[in-house]
Parts: sequence; C-alpha cells; structure tokens
Amino acid sequence: MKSRAAAGAAAILMGGLGVHKFYLGYYAQGAVLLAAFAFGLYRPGFLLNAVIGAVTAIEGIIYLLKTDEEFHRIYVENKRPWF
Repeated sequence: MKSRAAAGAAAILMGGLGVHKFYLGYYAQGAVLLAAFAFGLYRPGFLLNAVIGAVTAIEGIIYLLKTDEEFHRIYVENKRPWF
C-alpha cells in the first residue's frame, strides 16, 4: 500500500523532479514534471521551476490532508494523476 506521508513528503521536498508521481506509478506525469524542471534549469530565469515547485507543494499538502482511506481510494485505486 502506498503511503500518503511518503507521497506528500516527496511532493513537497522533491516535487519538481516528479518523485511523488513515480512513487504513485504515474510515470508519464512524473516524466512531464522532470522534463519541465530540466527545461527550467536550461532556460535563464526560474519562473517555470517556481511554478512547478508551488504546484507540487500544494499537491503534497493535499495528499497530507487526506485520510489514508481517501488517499488510497483517490490516488491508488482510481488513479487520479493530478490533484
């Protein structure tokens, strides 16, 4: 069973790298986050990475505010990839 605490912590701490998406089995979404983060590093300015960081931090907080049952039902069983 996937841990909501692990997914939430990964989203908050390493969200730009897509770690939480890979952990939950959302490989395409994880690759999108990783590619966008790498592109943000390549281009001057950090606006893209700031947006990615904010979105993934919010996603991590949402994970942590769910009960274990809600988290499992929404993100593991029903495979809801975003928020």
